[in-house]
Amino acid sequence: MAPLRREQIVRATIRRLARDGYSGLTLKRVAREARVSQGILHYYFADKRAILVAALEAVMADLDRRVTAAQARGGRDPRARLHALIGACLALAAEEREFWIVFVEFWGEMMHDRRLRAVNAELYARMRRAIGALVAGGMRDGRFRRVDPLQAAAVILGLVDGVSLQLTFDPGAFSVAAATRFCEEALLRYLAKEAR
Repeated sequence: MAPLRREQIVRATIRRLARDGYSGLTLKRVAREARVSQGILHYYFADKRAILVAALEAVMADLDRRVTAAQARGGRDPRARLHALIGACLALAAEEREFWIVFVEFWGEMMHDRRLRAVNAELYARMRRAIGALVAGGMRDGRFRRVDPLQAAAVILGLVDGVSLQLTFDPGAFSVAAATRFCEEALLRYLAKEAR
């Protein structure tokens, strides 16, 4: 029961963040949304910062599951895995705006809180390592040119984050399919082996 109750509170937090932003988020509103008492909420989370971190971890776990599933369908080819990563991230921005709203709210608070910056730094380091491993695999297979895998991962993250934010803020700007296509084209050009 305890993990379910905690998950219920985290999902309620995500919904409240999407509706009210971090400045409007109160533990009382989260408890009401989750249909739990404030005492139960405080049993799981010491304060507002702890619940924000839990919301961020939940949306990242959701994204990780989506990317893993998409990449499993794409096989082992590095280009297919890159396509799956881009598509899963951009689709999430269009289908579940709450994900990116949690990130934006977290980033806003992180700028003023050293501990939240450390959480964000670890999260991005983990993502760079995972994407860097994909790039390194593409270099080993002869599909991608020689680059620093972690720097390439930073480029990939920057592009995908930026386009995902645009899809979140302006869903009518372009379709997920178009965004996936132009992101993939840009990244494959960046990673393309040089002609001899």
